[in-house]
Amino acid sequence: MRWWFYQVLFAVVYVVMLPRFLFRMARRGGYASRFADRFGRYPPDVLERLRGMDGRAIWIHAVSVGEVYVALQMMSALRERDPSVRFAFSTTSSTGWREAEKQLPPDDVLLYCPLDFPPCVRRALDAVQPRAFLLTETELWPNLIRACAARDIPLFLINARISDRSAPGYRRFRYWFGPVLRRFARIYAQSEQDRRRLLDAGASPETVAVTGSFKFDTAKRAPEKEKMVGDFLSRYDCGPGRLVLLGGSTWPGEDRILVDAYKKLRPVFPDLRLVLVPRHFEKADAVQRTIEHAEFLCVRKSRLGGAVDAPLVSAMRKGEGVIVGDTTGELMGFYGNASVVFVGKTMCEGERGGQNMIEPCLCGCATLTGPHTENFRPVMADLLEAGAVVQVADEAELGVELEKLLADPAVRSSLGRRASEAVNRRCGVVGQCAKDLLARLAGTEKGGV
Repeated sequence: MRWWFYQVLFAVVYVVMLPRFLFRMARRGGYASRFADRFGRYPPDVLERLRGMDGRAIWIHAVSVGEVYVALQMMSALRERDPSVRFAFSTTSSTGWREAEKQLPPDDVLLYCPLDFPPCVRRALDAVQPRAFLLTETELWPNLIRACAARDIPLFLINARISDRSAPGYRRFRYWFGPVLRRFARIYAQSEQDRRRLLDAGASPETVAVTGSFKFDTAKRAPEKEKMVGDFLSRYDCGPGRLVLLGGSTWPGEDRILVDAYKKLRPVFPDLRLVLVPRHFEKADAVQRTIEHAEFLCVRKSRLGGAVDAPLVSAMRKGEGVIVGDTTGELMGFYGNASVVFVGKTMCEGERGGQNMIEPCLCGCATLTGPHTENFRPVMADLLEAGAVVQVADEAELGVELEKLLADPAVRSSLGRRASEAVNRRCGVVGQCAKDLLARLAGTEKGGV
């Protein structure tokens, strides 16, 4: 009865949400050309490649860009230990698709995950015939999971977490989530708190292991991007000798906070320059309006190409401009050229969860966040314990801490050094989990548990 109710509820919700999905497809572009994937219907060339895997592929699923990086890191670790392994990689978002498409090896197959309706799931599993199914973080699709279990396909949940916001719901509805979670052969949880929450939701104690966060392993410096972005910044007076305050992956509201802080700090620190990299490049117009409302000129990287705009350079030299990095895939390049970084989605009420603070820490930046870092709770606990990041409660405290860091190069340098050391100390989780997963998979295929 519970699963019949779920099918009806899922169908109703999907129909209600369909206009939104179509609008996002039109706005962002992406998976319209592979829309049939959502129903488990793949193009002939994709089906041919899947048949060539002869039922030996590991299917791994990720949604957000961050989860894609986690999944790719896991794939690399598995392939390092077993070079013969091949993957079917699925996602549900066009942004996740674009990132996976850039990095996926040619031997692997990229798909959109099917809708969680039994006929769609059956067609997808018939096509892929995976030897194992890996999901990242909390991507729990009941019909897909139950169908894998019915076919004796081992299930693994990697980098598992349950957010503060989701935990009460998982606990309250353990009647639904328990039977799903108990179908996993192994769950690799980010923290002890995540393990407790998974058990409260109905997972089997013997299947849940605390490993730490995969995200420490996924952060990699990008020297080529750092040089490319550094050359651009130097042309606009944000090179060596300047203090670059960077807002990384900012969300609406945070750009205004940083622009206001810059306006107050600029008279005190003439070498200070502000760079904003919004989380979604399509919001750059709104960021530009915020900058211009504060009576600064907006320097948008996407509109400049290789040309140098002399008036904008002049404005930047006078401290009258703000740079917006509204290009995709270059955030690590910006981090590698920053003096102080504020990590986005951590300040504004209603936009909680936080973006990745590991990346600026790895680059040795003096890094600050707001109070809302729920999506990176284990990571933040480790970084705060190491004194590797500064967390502020509100806009006023952000201004105070920024002034302290800008005024003291030694404090700034020390914070950045502790940050990079803390990240490097915590690497290695992915490799350990890959080794354990392959051993368990081998045991399953030999008839073990």
